[in-house]
Amino acid sequence: MANVNNWITIFQRSIADYHVKDNVDTEIVNPYPKDSLEQLMYVKNWVDTVQWHLEDIIRNPQIDPLEALAIKRRIDSSNQHRTDLVEFIDSWFLNQYNSVKLEPTATYNTESPAWAIDRLSILELKIFHMQIEADRKDASDEHRKNCTDKLNVLLTQRVDLSTAIQQLLDDIAAGKKFMKVYKQMKMYNDESLNPVLYQKK
Repeated sequence: MANVNNWITIFQRSIADYHVKDNVDTEIVNPYPKDSLEQLMYVKNWVDTVQWHLEDIIRNPQIDPLEALAIKRRIDSSNQHRTDLVEFIDSWFLNQYNSVKLEPTATYNTESPAWAIDRLSILELKIFHMQIEADRKDASDEHRKNCTDKLNVLLTQRVDLSTAIQQLLDDIAAGKKFMKVYKQMKMYNDESLNPVLYQKK
């Protein structure tokens, strides 16, 4: 049975593992069994974590323009990888629940399980970094208080979002809801669909 709290723990482990070296070029060492859902969740959050820090780096006002361009290209590639992972996780769920008999009143959810899990992965990153800011010794009392208030909101979001995801998956398993997997069909990376790219040929 799907357990969202287990995935939160995996996200937290991924984030902690990344911050051992805190370097965007650190090679991933996945501790979970190959081809398992847990392995996918770890990779998913690792990609999110690296991209989080790339987004920080590129906002440095003193960054060299050529370095910024290289990082932007890397972020674009990461975004595509993230989308591919989400779609793969959704396909995993679709396969997992394909034999479930649907109730006559079964309904479709506007968001697929994996895209909701994507938001949960990012939320864990927000919580981790907001906790750092709430505890920062070199920051003002006002800064720490503001960040503590924001952290409390994020922690409430974690409860709400994880509960909603668990309910969605339980409903899918019980035949009360059904899911579909739609490809994102991003156009800007495709040389045949992005006019800036195909008009230069």
